[in-house]
Amino acid sequence: MKYLKLIAFATIVLITYSCSQSSKKDKMETKKINDSLTFTLSSEVTKESVTFKNRYGITIAAHLYMPKNIDKSKKYASLVLSGPFGAVKEQSSGLYANEMAKRGFVALAFDPSFTGESGGEVRNVASPDIFTEDFSAAVDYLGLQKYVDRNKIGALAICGLSGMAITAAASDTRIKAVATVSMYDMSRSISKSYADSYTSDQRSKVIDYLSQQRWVDAEKGAYTLGYHEVPFDDKNNIVKGTKLLPDTLPKNPNPVLADFYSYYKTKRGYHPRSINSNSAWTATTPISFFNFPMHSNLDLLSPRPIMLIAGAKAHSRYYSEDVYKMVAGPKELIIVTGATHCDLYDKVDMIPFKTLEQFFNKNLK
Repeated sequence: MKYLKLIAFATIVLITYSCSQSSKKDKMETKKINDSLTFTLSSEVTKESVTFKNRYGITIAAHLYMPKNIDKSKKYASLVLSGPFGAVKEQSSGLYANEMAKRGFVALAFDPSFTGESGGEVRNVASPDIFTEDFSAAVDYLGLQKYVDRNKIGALAICGLSGMAITAAASDTRIKAVATVSMYDMSRSISKSYADSYTSDQRSKVIDYLSQQRWVDAEKGAYTLGYHEVPFDDKNNIVKGTKLLPDTLPKNPNPVLADFYSYYKTKRGYHPRSINSNSAWTATTPISFFNFPMHSNLDLLSPRPIMLIAGAKAHSRYYSEDVYKMVAGPKELIIVTGATHCDLYDKVDMIPFKTLEQFFNKNLK
């Protein structure tokens, strides 16, 4: 029973769980921006490193992807991208930006505050409010570029940052359309656990644990790492840890653990700056997600459209299905046959890029 519950814990905790350089010029660019992509940059796309500030004064680091044949005397539709939760722009969001730039969009993939190359004094802390603001700050940046049409800006996000993209779009009418992939509502997941499985007693225990953890951090003047989705063992005691993913996959692993491990801990998607690849969030990170229920204002999104994409085999599929039921529309729900949660991070043969291209071309007019 203990083993089964710990495996269930892996399912809960791990929801958030190289580019070959063909020329000397590419190598110089890589060295300049301290970059190491987990995918191959398209020969049809250019990429540059940019920064901008959000309204809290935090510097956000991003990669700007553009079609190589872009005519900057014209105006283009553009997209802001981020995610998954605990990933960096060199991983899945960069891959999506690269693919969408091939299809004619200006695409900005960014690291959320406190993560990757973005600013924020405390590292590895997540904030649903500030992460939501980061999307609007990215819109600010794009709208200042002369070759971007301010009336044709959309948002595209993966996994846990999808919730922030939807929340940003609900309160920022400059975002004309939003699409999500393998979407997670981190407030719901963190405050209620996977599949809303926390009991009332467990929720109270988590709140007390987080409260007491603040004393620990205050006394030592540093922030302890911990699980952002707090698990329980078979005796209903809180389980603590400082690393989201194991360095070695156990025998007969839970399929969800194996799914995340195969992306974040192997050559497929590993990145040294990725929290999911190497570390964990601050232990008190869940506090903000208990206090900030995302998607409270979904009614404000309509009549702007939303597309939700999920894998048929994804453990997270219910999040997309539930949001689809909640929004008024226009709305589309795309279920990808045979795909797991992490398959849609980077498996380009499974990701419906053509569908995304059509969605944004249709709605960014």
